Amino acid sequence: MAFGPGAVARSAPRMLGILRVLRRHGILGALRGRRHWPEPAEVRLALEELGVVFLKFGQVLAVRRDLLPDDYLRELERLHDDLPAMPFREVAAIVEQDLGGRLSDHFAWVDETPIAAATIAQVHRARLRDGREIVLKVRRGGLERRVAEDVSILAYLGALGEHYVRRLQTFDLVGLIQEFRFSLQRELDFRLEARTIRRFREALRDVPGVWTPDIVPEACGPAVIAMEYFRGVRVDRYADAHPDERPRLARGIATLLLHQIFENGLFQADPHPGNLAVLDDGRLCLHDFGMVGELDASMRESLTALLDAVVRGDVRDTADAYLDIGLVGADVDRLALEADLSTLLRHIHEQDIAEVSVGDALQSLLRLGTSHRIRNPGPVLLLTRAFLLAEAVMRDLDPTLSVAEAFQDEMHRVAVRQFAPARLFENARRAHRELERLLGAGPGDLRRALRRLSDGELGQVRLPNLERTERRATRGIERLTGSVAAAALLIAGSLLVVAGSWYRYAGDAFLLWGAVGTALVSAGAWRARQR
Repeated sequence: MAFGPGAVARSAPRMLGILRVLRRHGILGALRGRRHWPEPAEVRLALEELGVVFLKFGQVLAVRRDLLPDDYLRELERLHDDLPAMPFREVAAIVEQDLGGRLSDHFAWVDETPIAAATIAQVHRARLRDGREIVLKVRRGGLERRVAEDVSILAYLGALGEHYVRRLQTFDLVGLIQEFRFSLQRELDFRLEARTIRRFREALRDVPGVWTPDIVPEACGPAVIAMEYFRGVRVDRYADAHPDERPRLARGIATLLLHQIFENGLFQADPHPGNLAVLDDGRLCLHDFGMVGELDASMRESLTALLDAVVRGDVRDTADAYLDIGLVGADVDRLALEADLSTLLRHIHEQDIAEVSVGDALQSLLRLGTSHRIRNPGPVLLLTRAFLLAEAVMRDLDPTLSVAEAFQDEMHRVAVRQFAPARLFENARRAHRELERLLGAGPGDLRRALRRLSDGELGQVRLPNLERTERRATRGIERLTGSVAAAALLIAGSLLVVAGSWYRYAGDAFLLWGAVGTALVSAGAWRARQR
């Protein structure tokens, strides 16, 4: 909804109602500079009173651990996400409109009493006509129009607030609301959520001791999702009934989280006990994929480098990896950033390893970056939340567990899988294709660019001895790519040797090829210097 003058007039009653609620809870006066920030509980109560959009926005703010103090974060995480249940006749009408036909055409039975009723949807047990038991998630009716209006009002108020209230500019409120608008639109599209569930099921298929419910495509639509019904118990309640299983479950959560992050990049960002169940056979069941994060391959590589640098306490490498992840403006002071990072890393390494929290370390790093005007990407913020929640569950399950050591052990297994021969072969093939493309196209591209420079097409620039410059640059590119390939072989070989077992033989071969490549590149460079 475009929020022009006409939309402002149409939404004036709703906007005035919102402003009255903000004033009653002390938020409006604080924004206008008349008083200090309101109490965290007042912020939570105001958001709950304002309805679905503002409640969801509060949940998004609860993820912004780089911006808000801990007392506000704790209060926002308590946001009341339950609403009175829709009448069953309304549920039936939505399902029939979404799937077509009558309810009895698709289901033999639907429980009229919902399992849960939240802001976006409510959930019912049901049975298909072929006898399969399922869980039916139905989106509330008329939600899209109400959400569109409230999000537009929120964006309008955010823009006004940033313009007139200087303290709000630190939050990048407009950018935050734009991201929120996009994520809420995705959450309202149940077809997208159904595809996400399928992706999770495929990604976690080979993880031992883990199961995720599948969707039932013939009973899904834009406002309805049907999933397999499972008989499981919340992980904390299962642990109370089976105390001997606590260490295994805690380790299983570490395996599950790191596999999602570093193997596939798709992770459930809300791993609290209500979203983790244990089946009768002891397998962990991950469900409810309303809050999901995704890391692309380059971000996963940067994140791995960041965690490695933090563990080693290397300030410069930590700064490099973090700057690769974050969005950096021209006003970032690298020296000041490294000075603050040095203090943070020293504090982390002074702790006993049993007390170290990966989530706390990431949260401290993100807050430090925000203070240096580095904008943290949304997936990394969700990742920090996932680590904090998972660590809390793991410590509750097994108080004697060193969370950092559990993650460290699992990271070692992830690294071994990353350098398995099949994956190394595929990566080598990919690298070979990229190098062929670079070597094939690079000299020609460089020749054309230099010719255009010489002809004045890129400005009135004349370079003497262009042919000699071109030949030197081409040879330089060839030596550079050869050096990169040799270094990659040496690194891969070293990791395989460290992994031990039969990986060592492949590692020795990689090291030999890397050494030969290094010698050839060095010889070529020496001959070039002699000439």
